[in-house]
Amino acid sequence: MLPAQHRSTVYCTAMKPMSITARLLVALSALTLLITLFQPFWSIYLIAPQYPEGLSMQIWLNKLSGQVEIINGLNHYIGMKHIKEEMFPEFGYLPYVMVGFVVAGLAVAIYGRRRALFAYLLLLLAGGALALYDFYQWGYDYGHNLDPNAAIVVPGLSYQPPLIGHKQLLNFDAYSYPATGGWIVVGAVSVLCLVWIVEYRRRHRTQKATRKLSAAALFTAGSMVLFLAGCTPKPEPIVTGKDLCTSCKMSIADARFAAEVLTKKGKVYKFDDVHCMAAFLQARAVELSAIHQTLVADYNQPQQFIEVGKAEFVIGSAIKSPMGGNAAAFINTQAATATAAQFEGSRRTNWPTLYNILVK
Repeated sequence: MLPAQHRSTVYCTAMKPMSITARLLVALSALTLLITLFQPFWSIYLIAPQYPEGLSMQIWLNKLSGQVEIINGLNHYIGMKHIKEEMFPEFGYLPYVMVGFVVAGLAVAIYGRRRALFAYLLLLLAGGALALYDFYQWGYDYGHNLDPNAAIVVPGLSYQPPLIGHKQLLNFDAYSYPATGGWIVVGAVSVLCLVWIVEYRRRHRTQKATRKLSAAALFTAGSMVLFLAGCTPKPEPIVTGKDLCTSCKMSIADARFAAEVLTKKGKVYKFDDVHCMAAFLQARAVELSAIHQTLVADYNQPQQFIEVGKAEFVIGSAIKSPMGGNAAAFINTQAATATAAQFEGSRRTNWPTLYNILVK
């Protein structure tokens, strides 16, 4: 048994308040959780050759956003339920839970004891684990309980979205990962863990530990900034007669029908026709997840590019494009309608429909 004086010293050391720096970091970390009330918490992202820019659904603490209705329209054919906010009773109380975490964090900062910080960390981790389990349960029900009378029924096949990461669902690549709100929670918990570790060692090396805490916090913040920042890939101007089509290797002769695929690493693939680009995407010459943008030239302003998902197309045999795609892209409906009237038998369409026509 320890001598009374030694026991008293150990007790006082254990109950010694955290440093001012540590308590400020705890308070700031708790306050940053308020941002999750105004930012999406989780993202589900779907990409396929006909949707190279992807379809996304953002899950907030109290609502859904993104291209939910388009996803519902696609999922209807395979018998999946219609996604709506009423499916998530959690939306009614999650904002209050998050505010509770903020208040608890501020209380820990005021109380200033390491044991309280440890309990707060356990509470946050338990809340995160319960949230992931709840999300998994929803995904399992959503992907397994299918309408037996759906237009497309594949016996034994389920469509449960991934909990975290990537999963192939028919011709779609599905991704699930934290959105801004989720990363904020990850960052806040990381900082709190660093604070607790340094404070644990502070009993013997107070000044040195404080310096480590400051450096670690700065490193964590800097890493998050670098992670979120980065160079945005940009399209390259088409040089007719010089640039070659990535797919057919022909010289690009008419910039009005050109297209480009930009990867997240900045590589640019150029095409002389949307038909060549569609073949490139169908062959998965580049993984869809690696694509930053898929662009088509504006027929009226060839050096201006449009994201395929936002472009209006006119297709018809009277439109003579280099490789037989016979489709031109436009910035808006008015421009497409005006051009369609000039070519007999042509019609307006969108990229998903045009893609399916081109790859048949």
